[in-house]
Formats: sequence, C-alpha cells, structure tokens
Amino acid sequence: MKHIAAYVLAVMGGNDNPDAAAINKILEAAGVAAEEGKAEAVVKALSGKSLDEVLADGTAKIATVSIGGGGGGGAGGAAAGGDDAPAAKEECESDEDEK
Repeated sequence: MKHIAAYVLAVMGGNDNPDAAAINKILEAAGVAAEEGKAEAVVKALSGKSLDEVLADGTAKIATVSIGGGGGGGAGGAAAGGDDAPAAKEECESDEDEK
C-alpha cells in the first residue's frame, strides 16, 4: 500500500508516469523502507493507465460491494461490583481551615 501511495504522491506532484526510482525516492524521503520489487510491480500494473481512470474504476467497483447492514448494538458493560475497592474520599476545604 505504501508503494501505491508513493505512486499517487508522485502523480500529484506532477510526474504523470513515475518509475520505480521515483517511488523509492519518495518512500526514502518519508523514512520508510521500500520492499524489493514492489515499486516495479506498481509501475507495471499502472503502466499506460491514467491515475484518474484507475481511481474512477476502483470507486465504481467499491460501490458494488455489499458490506452488510447495521446490525444490533453491542452488549452492555459488566455489572458494577461492590467489593472491588473503596471509593476515594473527597477532601473538601471548609471555611474553618482557612482561619
């Protein structure tokens, strides 16, 4: 995923056809280690394609995915116990302490 993000950043930066070196340079600048062969795979997969078209196709595919309905709420929390620990006592300052 980081290699795809670097590819997108390169395109957004004005490089319409980034190569593996450009992707690796972006990752290096971000302090992220590039995985061998991943940048080349991204370049190969996106070669000759417009990023806008790739994103539009992906958005259309995601729109058809069924991710299920709402479902019920989660279970309630555990009942409070009475013997765990005594509650901390609040210390109130009174007018008598100030005199």
